[in-house]
Amino acid sequence: MFTGDNSINMDAKGRFVMPSKYRERLEQLCANQLVVTIDTQVRCLLVYPRNEWEKIAEKIEALPSFQPGTIRIKRLILGHAQELEIDSNGRILLPASLREYAFLEKKLVLLGQGKKFELWDEAEWTKVRDGYLEVEAQEGEMPQELMNIAL
Repeated sequence: MFTGDNSINMDAKGRFVMPSKYRERLEQLCANQLVVTIDTQVRCLLVYPRNEWEKIAEKIEALPSFQPGTIRIKRLILGHAQELEIDSNGRILLPASLREYAFLEKKLVLLGQGKKFELWDEAEWTKVRDGYLEVEAQEGEMPQELMNIAL
């Protein structure tokens, strides 16, 4: 599982260094082969080890082709997916189109999400995270499924 939030920097060419704590696992899991695509709900990128992406892509491809909602998801998620590789220096080069979609500038946050990562612009992530914390404090209720988990 990939967990934790990591502050990282992106250079002028659109490269960032994968934190060292994940590199060995990614080498073992997917031989440093990643797939990056857009999140359709918020302006961040989803970063999958290639083997995990293949499972997701298979499920998306199996969706009905004549429903507007599934056509939208296929076009957005599969259409924006880019195969990337972690180089020998631990760097990943993000295509300009993906950087533009997620408003990625110099300061980024790589957020572990179990079997994948989310890649955020640092200011955007801070705003979204703080919004989540405000809502939780105001509403005070959690879904029943979360009530059964001991933290």
